[in-house]
Amino acid sequence: MTAFETARSRGLARLHERRGIGTLGERSLHVILKYWIDPDEAHHEVPLGLGRLVADVFDGGRVYEIHTRSFNTLRPKLEKILPEHPVTVVYPIAREKRIVWVNPESGETTKPRRSPKTGRVWDAFYELYKIKMFLRDERLTIRLVMLDMDEYRLQDGWSRDGKRGAHRMERIPCALYETIDLNKPEDYTALLPRDLSPEFTAAELSAVLKIPRRRATEICNVLYNIGAIIRTGNKGRAFLYKKAEA
Repeated sequence: MTAFETARSRGLARLHERRGIGTLGERSLHVILKYWIDPDEAHHEVPLGLGRLVADVFDGGRVYEIHTRSFNTLRPKLEKILPEHPVTVVYPIAREKRIVWVNPESGETTKPRRSPKTGRVWDAFYELYKIKMFLRDERLTIRLVMLDMDEYRLQDGWSRDGKRGAHRMERIPCALYETIDLNKPEDYTALLPRDLSPEFTAAELSAVLKIPRRRATEICNVLYNIGAIIRTGNKGRAFLYKKAEA
């Protein structure tokens, strides 16, 4: 059994005593990742002596913050913690996802069906944009965790079938695919696709990655802000970028 499989088993066993899937929001994902980061429960939910701040995991040297939602709430935490401790922000991404629908009245569930959407590292940049002012700090590491997950959704939406506008109840990771640590500008530069032109605009990055142009602009903004890419001029009204020299 791998370290992740052991963590998954321990996390689900801990939650089994509770009232079941959905009662704890996304706690299953959060708890499983805590056991994966550090199996010692004494290192979980540790007060840091910085006001009311409590670390998801603290081993006495490094703080681990598991974030599954908006990074806006991370900014005040990083302001207080980084001067005192190195921090690793752990951000899970659903590489492959199976959807399970839950009847809100009976609790019955459908068979899992694979979502056509596939998660990629670039999905994290929407959140990284919100903390870009911290990304140059050598004490901060971003750990992207690519997972295969089962996502439970309550069939309580406004459409006739209850699916549109439905609430997500729970995400349970099934398998760990890959982890990527981002700490230095070179780590971010290495993410850029090989078939990207030596000089490129956000629109050209958008085309290569097959993502909306607005998202590509955010990515370029983050990469430029941390020194992973530099501006070399303009192409029409758009900035031209190239990879920074290591």
